Amino acid sequence: MGVLASLSFCQDGGVSEDDRKISTVHLGQYTRVTANEIAGELEKAGIVWWYKEPGFLSQVWEFGVRLFVDRNRLTEAKTIADRIAQRRLHLEAEAPEE
Repeated sequence: MGVLASLSFCQDGGVSEDDRKISTVHLGQYTRVTANEIAGELEKAGIVWWYKEPGFLSQVWEFGVRLFVDRNRLTEAKTIADRIAQRRLHLEAEAPEE
């Protein structure tokens, strides 16, 4: 279930309140580095997003950051996230072991 928010983009790249309702859905759970890169691309695409890091106790069994995006832009957001996650996996696989 998503979260309803009244948000719109300002010309300065920020968000302001208006009457538009946005429902968000879970995009995925990623390492902090990957989530940060995905977030940057979501912003470039104008996709509303937010994140949730594990709490103090849940960080014991949860890894990384959960990303949520505008339900109406989920397909586009998944394409962006999959592209970045795959590229990061290849980069990590090619990195020399120490």
